[in-house]
Amino acid sequence: MPRLDGVLETALYVDDLPRARRFYEAVLQLKPIFSDHRLCAYDVGARTVLLLFRRGGSTETAVLPGGTIPPHDGSGPAHMAFAISADELKPWEEHLSRHGIDVEGRTTWPKGGTSIYFRDPDGHLLELATPGLWPTY
Repeated sequence: MPRLDGVLETALYVDDLPRARRFYEAVLQLKPIFSDHRLCAYDVGARTVLLLFRRGGSTETAVLPGGTIPPHDGSGPAHMAFAISADELKPWEEHLSRHGIDVEGRTTWPKGGTSIYFRDPDGHLLELATPGLWPTY
């Protein structure tokens, strides 16, 4: 059977792309690697890309020089987690506080990891997780 090497892209759909970009670039300090009128892509490390699509901006086939991308879209708040080291948890909590972002939840996992949860401007639930959450992390 062929194998998977990991998750390459995660997509969130946002109502206001400039507002979302300000949040992800100022608060999470992500740097765009591509952007156009429909989306902004960010390198989040370990061969993983976060795609922010303007909600409704990808509901038609995208025709590119190399081929086509079928339509897709999403609605409602989604969830994603960012991996952080255990020693970065406190600095991240302080950083979020300085930006006026409330931590809505905190969990200590049986394997020893800790997760904190907060929301982006579109209501997506974001998580910062230290090692010890999953058997693979």
